[in-house]
Amino acid sequence: MNTPFYIAKRYLFTKKSTNAINIISGISMAGVLVGSAALIIILSVFNGFEDLVIKMFNTFTPEVVVQPARGKTFDPRSSVFKDLRERQEVFSYTETLQENALLRYGDKQSVGLVKGVSFDYMKNKDLDSAIVDGSFVLNNRAGYNAVIGSALQAYLGVNTADPFTRLQIFSPKKSSSLNALNPADDFTIETIAVSGVFEVQEEFDNGIIVPLAFARKLLDEPAEVSAIEINLQPGENVDRFIRSVSAKLGGNFLVKNRAQQNETLYHMLNTEKSAVYIILTFILIIAIFNIIGSLTMLVIDKVKDIAVLRSLGAGKGLIRRIFLFEGLMITMIGCLAGLLIGFIFCIMQQKYGLVEMGNSKAAIISAYPVHMQWKDFILVFVTVGTISFVASALSANLSVRKTGQLTADL
Repeated sequence: MNTPFYIAKRYLFTKKSTNAINIISGISMAGVLVGSAALIIILSVFNGFEDLVIKMFNTFTPEVVVQPARGKTFDPRSSVFKDLRERQEVFSYTETLQENALLRYGDKQSVGLVKGVSFDYMKNKDLDSAIVDGSFVLNNRAGYNAVIGSALQAYLGVNTADPFTRLQIFSPKKSSSLNALNPADDFTIETIAVSGVFEVQEEFDNGIIVPLAFARKLLDEPAEVSAIEINLQPGENVDRFIRSVSAKLGGNFLVKNRAQQNETLYHMLNTEKSAVYIILTFILIIAIFNIIGSLTMLVIDKVKDIAVLRSLGAGKGLIRRIFLFEGLMITMIGCLAGLLIGFIFCIMQQKYGLVEMGNSKAAIISAYPVHMQWKDFILVFVTVGTISFVASALSANLSVRKTGQLTADL
């Protein structure tokens, strides 16, 4: 058996002559325990919020989008896009056409993004989960319908239950010239019934979704599209599909995955999680460095044992390793206990929702979401292990320097 480890283990679990040493060691261990548990719980909560937000965004964000590298629109009638539509990996192939337009409802008006989508858009089964009023219907027996974002709906006062008041949409004509007598002649004006209201995020909630045929008539665009949105069959590799499509389309088109479509969102989520990790790590550092005081007092308590070891030929290296292992055991026991407590709390939160977000009826979920990831447990363990090794090594070196003077005084 490793001699320094064996002696360190005996020192850890045997009674000390001074009770304060046990108290300080317990405080150090408790600090690491609480810090480790808090770190894994907060990281898991951030994972839960990240999953929730990304799931909401993914409702309106396709797995793959094809956009022109230059300009606003392109012609999708080439053989390349025909082959792309018929690929086995493709579950839905949606042509979209979008442009800003003036929307008027009653006596109120606002500018919003009009997005026309083809029939495959309705294959997305999660669309109804974003509806807060009405239903997600783009076409019925009465004709074309629109689904409007909650921000626009709130500003315009759109009533989805009113079948008589329709939404007016104004779009400038491509070949228009300024008509001072009647400016309305320079706009294409279409009306459409509003069937539902969706709510995702401000970026989407200031827009309106309409059938592609309606958008073509409104924008006077008979053939070209703004983008092609693609969702793949379950189990298909998105990155491999993107590489294949990019190679065929060449440099005239941009092919993006969900992270590339929402770079700001993903960057913000990662930045916030990293900031919380750094802040809690500093708290852990303070807790772990309490080990210096604990080991210093232990050296004073065990000075006679150290003198005996020195007389038996033990060098400073062996004594240094004893206190190094002592500090590591105190912090790592606290770390493992903290990870276990954090794991149990996360399981309880997932099952019973112990910590609620409040009584707001507008809240999407009632309790804080939690999603544990094994890499977070490894990250916390490595972080605590690294800091505890540095603190224990520093403390052991300082303690060993004093052993010579202490043993000489004996």
